[in-house]
Amino acid sequence: MIIELGHYALVLALATALIQAMLPIVGARRGDRALMELASSAALVCALLVAFSFAVLTFAYMTSDFSVRNVWENSHSLKPLIYKISGVWGNHEGSMLLWLLILVFFSALVAVFGRNLPETLKATVLAVQAWIAAAFALFVLLTSNPFARLIPAPGEGKDLNPVLQDVGLAIHPPLLYLGYVGFSVCFSFAIAALIEGRIDAAWARWVRPWTLAAWTFLTAGIAMGSYWAYYELGWGGWWFWDPVENASFMPWLAGTALLHSALVMEKREALKIWTVLLAIMTFSLSLLGTFLVRSGVLTSVHAFATDPTRGIFILAILVLFIGGAFSLFAFRASRLKSGGLFAPISREGALVLNNLILTTATATVLTGTLYPLVLEALTGDKISVGAPFFNMTFGLLMLPLLFAVPFGPLLAWKRGDLTGVAQRLFVAAAVGLLAGAVYYYAMNGGPVLALFGIALGAYLIAGALTDLILRSGIGKVAANVAWKRLSGLPRSAFGTALAHAGLGVTLIGIVAVTAFETETVVEMKPGMMVDAGGYALRFDGIRQGRGPNYTEETGHFTVSRGGVVITEIWSSKRLYTARRMPTTEAGIRTFGLSQLYVSLGDPMTDGGIVVRIWWKPLILCIWGGALVMMAGGIVSLSDRRLRVGAPARARRAPRIALGAAE
Repeated sequence: MIIELGHYALVLALATALIQAMLPIVGARRGDRALMELASSAALVCALLVAFSFAVLTFAYMTSDFSVRNVWENSHSLKPLIYKISGVWGNHEGSMLLWLLILVFFSALVAVFGRNLPETLKATVLAVQAWIAAAFALFVLLTSNPFARLIPAPGEGKDLNPVLQDVGLAIHPPLLYLGYVGFSVCFSFAIAALIEGRIDAAWARWVRPWTLAAWTFLTAGIAMGSYWAYYELGWGGWWFWDPVENASFMPWLAGTALLHSALVMEKREALKIWTVLLAIMTFSLSLLGTFLVRSGVLTSVHAFATDPTRGIFILAILVLFIGGAFSLFAFRASRLKSGGLFAPISREGALVLNNLILTTATATVLTGTLYPLVLEALTGDKISVGAPFFNMTFGLLMLPLLFAVPFGPLLAWKRGDLTGVAQRLFVAAAVGLLAGAVYYYAMNGGPVLALFGIALGAYLIAGALTDLILRSGIGKVAANVAWKRLSGLPRSAFGTALAHAGLGVTLIGIVAVTAFETETVVEMKPGMMVDAGGYALRFDGIRQGRGPNYTEETGHFTVSRGGVVITEIWSSKRLYTARRMPTTEAGIRTFGLSQLYVSLGDPMTDGGIVVRIWWKPLILCIWGGALVMMAGGIVSLSDRRLRVGAPARARRAPRIALGAAE
């Protein structure tokens, strides 16, 4: 009975979303406050209904209710509890319900924290959110019902795909969806601005926190997915330019551009039309990613290949919202007033350069991702666009942007002094070159371009610190004065510095592991030793083991240096009994920011086994830099000037004081 209640709650959520989508719009046009206020109440009710529906499905997984088809297809009674819970979104139907849950969750947040928004704008934003929610609720109910029953109920389930039975996959999809769906709020603000025909600096102030929150979550989701693929799939790589990876990376690039464009609009009331267009583009790319993963046009370990009906339905949603949004933009953008003027050499100019490069890079990734699909659809020819294309085009585009990043915060608004900023960054450039030379020497040479790559990463870090040093006067004023200035800087300044420094840390990791990693593929028998990264690995043999729902063969390796044993590594191959599906569990040991990575291959007839061993220098910098960028986003969000409710409190203060005086 509870399963039917969860299904019914989803139907009620659809009805509530339709009410929220229509009546507040009418109220905004008529100036009817009661109808406009209905948007907030409906958003909260819709969120509660979807949350209840999702909780019911989770309960079915936790109790192994195999009378529910979705549970039977993706769970097993012997599966650990954490993977029973993560199995809720480890399939198409459950993941779409999670998508809908996060969407209505963001709508509820707008309803609660948008009290300072103009009534008409808030009502329109929530109505647009409701149209999106209604479309996806209808999609779930008509094509992807997670509550369908099986009669009679099977005695046991088919189990979840083994590669998804991992802690990383329990975390990665929710974080990714929080980023994907978070940009829906920016999209709704953009559509509301076009409908009302009015946009100003206050609009940018309202949009920026939602953009920053979505960007932070998406950064976390992409980094978690990259690390999961690295350690779980046993291939030793951290990024493959897989179309599904690209589907999440493109909204991140566009969202980064939107974040900087909204800053220009807020500070200088410039780039108004461009910012609205970016807000539409960013969420459109999120919807495109949903289509690629859910339609069945792609086959990937990340993707859920589905039947054509679902693909056509998602395509219709894509056409409706993306086509409708761009059509509205074409009709209404001319009514928006253009922003203020600025010199090319200025902070605005630097941020425009940032936007041009990021959007061009997004278009490059989009072309490389969709071209094989379009070509196959038109001619039937199958081709693959792989890493060489993306590394060459995307990498060359990013070089000037990375070099220019430290300049932006140091340039003045409206008109800047490029020569003066270059002089201030001289020390940062020197620090970068020195760091590159030292690492190059420590690695006993290597590709010459790697020296400049490491130097560029260190230059980004030093450049981010330079901004804080100059603004606080460190080295020019007394220590207590410098500390007072530093501690008095807005948190957004620290957030910007952290984000830019994190980019430098990630770049160092990418360059180091690409240029200096070593790979050894060898057949090993017990007692054999192999050198990797200055360490000696001795293969001690294979041990048999059993988990809750799998059997495994685990290879044991002893790691020594200079003849002294320092640690051990376990690497295994598992066979999940329900699906009869094998997986490789890599053995990884961390030494500082570098790692030894061991993956077992196929056994040989002579009693040996193929082993792949990588030494990956500074690879943790890749994900460590992402963590630093995320920290920058969180610190910026904590800045009171960026919190959604801040302006309302500022306006209320005089009224309170007046009341006390009376």
